[in-house]
Amino acid sequence: MTDTKQVGGLSVVTTFTDGVRVLTLAGEIDHHTGDQLRRALDVTDTARPCIVIDMRQVTFMDSTGINILIAAYQSVTEVGGWLRLAAPTDSVLRVLQLVGVDDVIDCRETLRQALGN
Repeated sequence: MTDTKQVGGLSVVTTFTDGVRVLTLAGEIDHHTGDQLRRALDVTDTARPCIVIDMRQVTFMDSTGINILIAAYQSVTEVGGWLRLAAPTDSVLRVLQLVGVDDVIDCRETLRQALGN
């Protein structure tokens, strides 16, 4: 199953690999596109969600994205699941490191690593 949604400068493609929800993002994560990502990360009525966010094609992320990722991490872990970030671009990784998100949310260099244990 594939679900593709695009709002403004962000495309979110949702697929499933071995029970893991994979969100492949492309474009910018900011206050104009944040709601789309927030909806894609909704774990309401999901037991032990496992989510990987593929960030290879994210060109920009501001504090809106940081807040969404932290809120999603909290929601997912509260119900016994996990959230990982895969392959953030250098500019996005720098933002994640500056605010310490990479110390909270598991960041992997590749999608394959994020999907593994």
